[in-house]
Amino acid sequence: MTNTFSYNHLFAFTESVFRSMGCPEEDATLATEVLLSADLRGIDSHGVARLVGYVRLWEAGRINATPRVGIVHETPSTAVVDGDGGLGLVVAPKAMAIALEKARLVGTGWVSVKNSNHFGIAGYHAMKALAHDMIGMAMTNASPLVAPTHSLDRLLGTNPIAVAIPAGDQPDFVADFATTTAANGKLEIAQRKQKPVPEGWVQNADGSGSTDANAVKNGGALLPLGGDTGSHKGYCLGSIVDIFSAVLSGANYGPWVPPFVAFLQPPADPVGQGLGHFFGAMRIDAFRPAAEFKAHMDNWISTFRNARAVEGQQVLIPGDPEREMAAVRLLDGIPLLDPVVKDLETVGAKFGLTL
Repeated sequence: MTNTFSYNHLFAFTESVFRSMGCPEEDATLATEVLLSADLRGIDSHGVARLVGYVRLWEAGRINATPRVGIVHETPSTAVVDGDGGLGLVVAPKAMAIALEKARLVGTGWVSVKNSNHFGIAGYHAMKALAHDMIGMAMTNASPLVAPTHSLDRLLGTNPIAVAIPAGDQPDFVADFATTTAANGKLEIAQRKQKPVPEGWVQNADGSGSTDANAVKNGGALLPLGGDTGSHKGYCLGSIVDIFSAVLSGANYGPWVPPFVAFLQPPADPVGQGLGHFFGAMRIDAFRPAAEFKAHMDNWISTFRNARAVEGQQVLIPGDPEREMAAVRLLDGIPLLDPVVKDLETVGAKFGLTL
């Protein structure tokens, strides 16, 4: 069963929770905007369903509600940012803003982040470049739940990649995807619905395939993007994200990445600080005139959108489903599963708030 809430209602509630955690007003608003962008775009696994997780990490002393986010190393086009243990929902937008400013000044900006936490959906951060006639990139490493190809050990996270590219008259191109067959949040949704997951999403502890949504909880692992014959490609993509986000910045990588769940302790022998992210911004006119580029992007998008489709199917452009969902949910509200509503009510009760 689901309950539907307006965007404004959920925004006010979520913002109040972050403020109750001690976040400054500006940070609470920013964190709420990032978090709810997932619900609006139909990525329910990364929206308010995750709020309880952030609260529990804060209660465990693993999130700093008042971080001093700052640059610890930089060149004209690059920077390393220390998130001071803050909410990734706050650290990441501030780091992306640095990448955008560097791109404005010198054409491109690249920022690697350490000492952060889960940052919501990657697409939100990449899309910040669109209003500036820039191409945006965002990626992050995550809790080790993924077994590399032919492995039983969980060494990588779902490690998403997002790229946002502006167009002219056509909707912008926005690709946002995990480097696993499915994000862990989709397992959580299946668990709440008490349903199996498709083959190819997970493996059991012995490496055999499974459709059990609880397989990872029972010692199994998520599988890299690509399935039985191509998982080495997802393994490579996830590895690139881990290296750019963490080995480059000084964050924890591989099996040392702290778990998102508060009931599991971070590894006792960390190789870095917190989670890592990586952001990029490229000014289009550093390559060719922006208007000319966007006209050709319109042509590119139209060509692909009008490709002959398999019977009963439609050729989509990356970002189409999320954009259409956002329009619907802004008007009709955001549906939340009963278990999510109960979690939010419990979180609210901690702070004397009513959902």
